[in-house]
Amino acid sequence: MQDIEKFIRGFGRFQQQYLSEPTALDSLRSGQHPGTLVIGCCDSRVDPALLTGSDPGDIFVVRNIANLVPPCTPDAPPGVSSAIEFAVCGLEVSRIIVLGHARCGGIRALMSKTRVTEETDFVARWMHIAEPVRQEVLRKLSHKHEEGRCRAAELASILHSLDNLMTYPWIRRRVEAGKLALHGWYFDIGTGSLLAYSPRKQEFLSLVEPVDAAA
Repeated sequence: MQDIEKFIRGFGRFQQQYLSEPTALDSLRSGQHPGTLVIGCCDSRVDPALLTGSDPGDIFVVRNIANLVPPCTPDAPPGVSSAIEFAVCGLEVSRIIVLGHARCGGIRALMSKTRVTEETDFVARWMHIAEPVRQEVLRKLSHKHEEGRCRAAELASILHSLDNLMTYPWIRRRVEAGKLALHGWYFDIGTGSLLAYSPRKQEFLSLVEPVDAAA
């Protein structure tokens, strides 16, 4: 019950901050016009709106285990694909950010082939999207310890999702026309830093320095 009471008090603060003025309510009623789609992880520590300081209406968010994007195939999971389709074709966002993070449980399950439950194991079936990442990391980094392989897979899965985004024809057309930009970001929970992939340098570079460095 303490959690429920905390949530109710939290909504009260949200109401005062965002809904106390009639004009604020009017803008929310009129519809949403976000400029950015964020594809993030379900992890409770990695809320895209909190991490980016976004207000209601700023970002359209799709969250799933390990922030994966399935390729555009006839049997693609419709939940994630339909949300991406709506954001790009319906809301006409101008950028997509794939937001990965350190110490991701989904990536650890992928790399270790751990089953969450024997009854259904939806997690393993979903994580099969990133199986090419697992195989590449094991092939190239077999000498690394588990932590090193998991971090490499976390970063590589972001690039894998960016590649999969380009398999959607309506995304490719917009990217090639300069109407849509794709970004890969990585939140390092251990250091508090934010990295972004640079296609030119083909590596993740710091966007925001670690907490100690910033201090």
